[in-house]
Amino acid sequence: MSRTVIHGGLVITASDEIHADVLVEGGRVAALAAHGTDAAAGWTAERRIDATGKYVIPGGVDAHTHMEMPFGGTLASDTFETGSRAAAWGGTTTFVDFAIQPRGGSLREGLDTWHAKADGQCAVDYAFHMIMSDVNESSLREMDKLVSLGISSFKLFTAYPGVFLSDDGQILRAMQRAASNGGLVMTHAENGLAIDVLVEQALARGERDPRYHGEVRKALLEAEATHRVIRLSQVAGAPVYVVHVSAREAVAELARARDEGLPVFGETCPQYLFLSTDNLAEPDFEGAKYVCSTPLRPKDHQEALWRGLRTNDLQVVSTDHCPFCFKGQKELGRDDFSKIPNGMPGVENRMDLLHQAVVDGHISRRRWIEIACATPARMFGLYPKKGTITPGADADIVVYDPHAEQVISAETHHMNVDYSAYEGKRVTGRVETVLSRGVPVIEERTYVGHAGHGAYVPRGICQYTN
Repeated sequence: MSRTVIHGGLVITASDEIHADVLVEGGRVAALAAHGTDAAAGWTAERRIDATGKYVIPGGVDAHTHMEMPFGGTLASDTFETGSRAAAWGGTTTFVDFAIQPRGGSLREGLDTWHAKADGQCAVDYAFHMIMSDVNESSLREMDKLVSLGISSFKLFTAYPGVFLSDDGQILRAMQRAASNGGLVMTHAENGLAIDVLVEQALARGERDPRYHGEVRKALLEAEATHRVIRLSQVAGAPVYVVHVSAREAVAELARARDEGLPVFGETCPQYLFLSTDNLAEPDFEGAKYVCSTPLRPKDHQEALWRGLRTNDLQVVSTDHCPFCFKGQKELGRDDFSKIPNGMPGVENRMDLLHQAVVDGHISRRRWIEIACATPARMFGLYPKKGTITPGADADIVVYDPHAEQVISAETHHMNVDYSAYEGKRVTGRVETVLSRGVPVIEERTYVGHAGHGAYVPRGICQYTN
């Protein structure tokens, strides 16, 4: 059984910062011991990693990705192979993707399709949520079976009429089922029916540029839908997790509900913390690169998001990684913003951007690990196997250089997309070495992993509600 010792680093988890050496054996964390102690000195190992001056952190857990997702007549440009490799480069060792129930089909049919896409392709470990696009008596019964198979979260939409939208009754029924089987309902909260009216009116006025994508998907309509799904969850007696929260008004709805003691949770994404409608307004159709839903908001929304992360009204930062190339894909909407594929790349950038937030004073180091590793693992039934460095946990470990500087660019990233949403942004901090279950995937800034190492991970139920 192979053994690895990581020595000399500062081990950071959501709860502790300790100068300790880490012993890895058989793919798991075997022990931690303070630097220079007899215990650490006595460890023998085939591999020794010097982390002096570096952080030793848990591998990131990205709880929201869309590899190979069909949307608007095209497919997200990252496959499970390319996307998982990019995740590793960015210090993420587990991601949770969304399987999609086909309209008229079963949940299991959608799950089998996504298993076929991912099996043998991933460089790091992965799990699945299930998008329910056809809520009926059959799919409601299937929810119970999926929870037993390790698919314990179900996404429903108040947006995208005719594609994903579920009405309030369907959402309520799904929440009631989740209340009985331990599942967690996730919601994309925007008022899609109202947004479609505003899209139609904007196009009739000749407003076709990407910036209008942000103008029609109003913050108030995100807040309204957020309020609605919270109250539906309250009626159902079930928890709810609101994905990609972008607006201060939606944060206020979450904060109000949490102040009432309701089991309500929210995630935001780096694009809402670091980008804005200024990007959507970039000339010569460049704004199309930043079209995602929920949309980017004016910069003055960012402080509410940071405050929500500090006060725990927002608990998780995921990426909603759903890349489409600028050429050939985003260009589908050159004459009509409503036809621009919705989604942005980011799985490779999340850990670095959040470390920059530490440097900038928005959050602490332990909060960085909490919102990017530990809480998503707990939220989706992966902890303590994932999200921490403790004896018995999977040895998903990142050696991180907090002093290295880098410039984010499409020239150097590993995502399969022809632009970077953060092109030219300078950040402090960089992934140096990545272990996935004790096996090197990135070794001193060199990719040494391979497709097929990553394994499917069945999940338990949310650890904040049961």
